[in-house]
Amino acid sequence: MRANKIYILFFLCAATIMAFAQEDRSTLPDLQVANTEFFDPTRQDKAKEDYHFSTTWRLEAGYTQLDQKQDTSSLFFHGVRLGATVDFNLPYHFSIQTGALATLTYGQNNQHWPSMTEESAQINNLRHDIVQLQLTVPARAYYNIVLWKQLRLFFFAGPQLQIGLTSYDIINTDAANISPLTLQWLEQQGIPTQDYDRYATRELYRTNILFGLGGGLEWDRYRLQAGYDFGLNNIFRSPVLATQKMNEWGWLCTFSYQL
Repeated sequence: MRANKIYILFFLCAATIMAFAQEDRSTLPDLQVANTEFFDPTRQDKAKEDYHFSTTWRLEAGYTQLDQKQDTSSLFFHGVRLGATVDFNLPYHFSIQTGALATLTYGQNNQHWPSMTEESAQINNLRHDIVQLQLTVPARAYYNIVLWKQLRLFFFAGPQLQIGLTSYDIINTDAANISPLTLQWLEQQGIPTQDYDRYATRELYRTNILFGLGGGLEWDRYRLQAGYDFGLNNIFRSPVLATQKMNEWGWLCTFSYQL
């Protein structure tokens, strides 16, 4: 009798377990019909799914300083940069920027030459006032980091093409104090004594390639950035000495507004 009770109890427990198992089976995920997107190797990352191609146009203005470096001397230019840029926005906070910017700068250089007259040992001064206008086309990569709400930190790097439009050298010879022999000697040395364009006379190459690095901060539509550009090639086209070389480097600080 006791054995029969045990068998009946065992049967009831087994029936109860099977009933619950049958009921819960409908709530378990079927791997054959489960979320196939999770197992799909071709599914896209969320950043890519949210990405939509777009462009950002900006107006840019600021200060720039250029340094035309030779072996033993430097000629500094100060001026402004104005233009427009466009950013091609990419996934993962990257973007590529290009555009067209005009750079207008002014520099002054003084050359000193001994007088060629026998009765005078005075030093003559040639003052060069140089005005340059250049067109710059950047191709730079930007990376943005969100700091807080609309405040972003960014870094950039990349080359830019610089095209010289004019580099006009206004020469003040103070001719009243320079003897004809001195002027003749300067001309024999190939040193100009009259105003001239350094590009038109083939003294300098018009094109220059630079590589720049920098960064800045961006808030809403406003961006403040600074950077340094390294001149990669020799821009001296007709040096007085065959060994003379000139590279143009410079730094900038600009403000831009997103349209």
